[in-house]
Amino acid sequence: MIHVFTFNAFAENTYVIADDAGTAAIVDPGCQHPQEQQQLFDFIAQQGLRPKMLLQTHCHIDHVLGNAFVHRAWGLQPLIHPNDLPDLQRLVAYAPVFGISAEASREPAGWLRHGESLQLGNMTLELREAPGHSAGSICFVNHQQGWVIGGDVLFAGSIGRTDLPGGNYERLLTSVKNQLFTLPDDYVVYPGHGPATTIGLEKATNPFFAD
Repeated sequence: MIHVFTFNAFAENTYVIADDAGTAAIVDPGCQHPQEQQQLFDFIAQQGLRPKMLLQTHCHIDHVLGNAFVHRAWGLQPLIHPNDLPDLQRLVAYAPVFGISAEASREPAGWLRHGESLQLGNMTLELREAPGHSAGSICFVNHQQGWVIGGDVLFAGSIGRTDLPGGNYERLLTSVKNQLFTLPDDYVVYPGHGPATTIGLEKATNPFFAD
């Protein structure tokens, strides 16, 4: 299963994924406010899920605002790409720039690296490194079910911004072409903001890749 919540003032997509036995992962918890945290907690309890991993596509502030809550609720520390560690560590200091406060995330439990796989119960996730929006953006590909959680790399009709620390426009375009557009056209893309799309639709219509 895959379930999406849209949390915080940045309208960030938080995902809960689980295999058919209820072994689950939380991806990019943006649940900043108590009511958002309760919504996530209640869903996981009602579905009888057992969260075993906290996964980060990247560590920009809107994607990690709920990390401290996830640790309190389920004892999980994030798995991230090492290049995004500075973003994770500057969370509290960076929050006032946006007029908000933030609770510090726990340090990573481990690293995510390109070409490796994660085993979540009987669900296998391929890791594809796709820098450009951040220095260490990672995409989680489920070939069994035909989907990818791509963070802020590729959106429906757009791409992630590249004016934040670690951003690089040309590198992002290359990442999308080499790491996402090489997937089958019918794979569903679950982005960090906005609605889901497909690889084929973005290859055909995304204006950033028009010939």
